[in-house]
Amino acid sequence: MQNAASQTLTKPRLSVKAQTLATVAAIVGAVVVPQIFHVLGAVSGVGTSLGETFLPMHLPILLVGLLAGPYAGAISGLLGPVVSFALTGMPGAVMLPFMMIELFTYGLVAGLLRENRMPTISKVFIAQVSGRAVRAVAILLAVNAFGYEGVNIATIWTSISAGVFGLVLQWTLLPLVVYRVERLDRNEN
Repeated sequence: MQNAASQTLTKPRLSVKAQTLATVAAIVGAVVVPQIFHVLGAVSGVGTSLGETFLPMHLPILLVGLLAGPYAGAISGLLGPVVSFALTGMPGAVMLPFMMIELFTYGLVAGLLRENRMPTISKVFIAQVSGRAVRAVAILLAVNAFGYEGVNIATIWTSISAGVFGLVLQWTLLPLVVYRVERLDRNEN
C-alpha cells in the first residue's frame, strides 16, 4: 500500500503538440522574463542584480515541468539558457553551462514530480534542491577535476544566498499558478 506522500495523481497525458508548445513557451519565457527584470534593474539603478536576486529564468522552467512533464521541463531547461545567451548575452558565457545543467535538472525533476500527490511547494523545493545540488557538483568537478578557472567554488554559496528572494518567489508564485491552471482545466472538463 502506498503512503500519501508517494501516491500519484492521474493527470491526463499531454499530446506531443501540447508538450511542444509548452516547451517553446517556456523557452520564450526563459528569455523574456529575465529581460523584464533586467530592464527594471536598469531603470531602478541596480543593474542585473534583480535577476540574480529573483531568479526569473527559473520560473518558466519549473512551471513547464510541473504542468507539462519531464520532457518539456528538461528540454526547456537545457535550451532556455542557450537561446537567452544567443539573443541577449545572458547568462554570461562562463556561467552558461552551469545554468544549463541546473535548469535542465529543475525542469526534469519538476516534471517527474508532476503526478506525485504532494503539495506543489514541496515539488518546487525538491526540484530546487536537486538543481542546486547538481549545479554544485558540476562546479566542483569543473574547478577541481578539470582546473576550470572561469568560476570558483565560492560561486555555489554566493548564488544560493543571492537568490533567496527568488526561491521564496518560486515557493509563492508557482503553487498559485499551478493551482489556477489545474482548476481551469478541471472546470473545462
